[in-house]
Amino acid sequence: MKKIALVSLIASSVLMAGGYKIPETSTNAVALGAANIAHNHENADAAYYNPAKMVFMKDQNYLEVDAMYIGLDKIKYTGTVASTGPYSLKSEKEDFFVPSLNYVSSKVGEHNARVGISVTVPGGLSKRWKTAPAKTFAEEFTLEVVEINPTIAIQLSENLGFAAGFRIVDAEGVVKSNGVMNIPTLGGLGTASRDMTGDTVDTGYNLALAYQGTDLELGLTYRSKVNLSVEGNANLTTSYLGGSVYNSKASVSIPLPAALSLAAAYNFTPNTTVEFVYEKNYWSAYKSLDFDYDGTEGVALGAIFGSPISKNWKDTIAYRLGVTHKMDKTTLMAGIVIDETPVPDATIGFELPDSDSISVSLGGRYEVNNKLDIGLSGLYSMREDRTVNNATLSGKFADSNVLLVSMGIGYKF
Repeated sequence: MKKIALVSLIASSVLMAGGYKIPETSTNAVALGAANIAHNHENADAAYYNPAKMVFMKDQNYLEVDAMYIGLDKIKYTGTVASTGPYSLKSEKEDFFVPSLNYVSSKVGEHNARVGISVTVPGGLSKRWKTAPAKTFAEEFTLEVVEINPTIAIQLSENLGFAAGFRIVDAEGVVKSNGVMNIPTLGGLGTASRDMTGDTVDTGYNLALAYQGTDLELGLTYRSKVNLSVEGNANLTTSYLGGSVYNSKASVSIPLPAALSLAAAYNFTPNTTVEFVYEKNYWSAYKSLDFDYDGTEGVALGAIFGSPISKNWKDTIAYRLGVTHKMDKTTLMAGIVIDETPVPDATIGFELPDSDSISVSLGGRYEVNNKLDIGLSGLYSMREDRTVNNATLSGKFADSNVLLVSMGIGYKF
């Protein structure tokens, strides 16, 4: 049995192109498949997606509050596990409601400076398997992530804006597993369980550029690597070697890689804009995972949970295309996303049965008056079935689709 740790889920959640990342954290982002980096100077979520665009917004305060529903289908696995089976397994269905807030200030000082702040949930969710042998590896993986992102933007020229900010990431999680396993070096069949909790607050930075032309708009954003230093408690038990229990500290340090987005938008008419985004996540920095205990876990628990795990993830690319069409009081939006997973076949497991995906989205906003507008949008992500053949699994994951529905209220003052 391989060790599956709390930070494995955190690392796969906060910035990843596939997996549990939530790149669509606002109503407009859901509608456009997060293709709102170059063409975004009328809504408060510019503070998160490209804060450099804030300098091209009208001289007023912008505030937006969004609430999003996330539904994860039951994932099916058919095949063998640790050379036993075959099995036909299903994960639990997951439903979540996720809030977010974005704010952009009016002009500050002589250089048309603007201040923005975003409070978002950029990753997390949960994966639960209640049936053996899946629960032996991932009975529950639950993660809550909140990012606070204060930024400041200045206007470098008539057409060019620059922004910089801090990323403050707060993460809390739970990892549970419980089951029977066969470890010949420890005597064959035995039981092992774990119940881990942990949290961390870590920081990084983000940079952004924006070019605002008459027809052409360009955007560049960079989110830095964040080194997570998670500390918590691990309750580990096993029947091997006469039985042992560990209930004490656990910690780990792991990098969250940098992410880069390049975007171009073109206004084909005064009312119709098409945007393309190239997004790269530098997940090749995630090479291994090693949990540290206080040295008293014992021989059996150390053998089961204490060895470093090779991850060897790869850099990932996502392509995003969004279309915006403005009418009198209504704005219509649509998008498509082609995404890939960073998880190689050799290290995929029940805690993160990820695969490449294609997503489609649709939404709109209605201007109630010159201060108030409302929006509604939806996105459906269709993940490819994935055939797996590694040291633990030989089979196929299927039906891991995701539905997002978001509603937002924007206010200008």
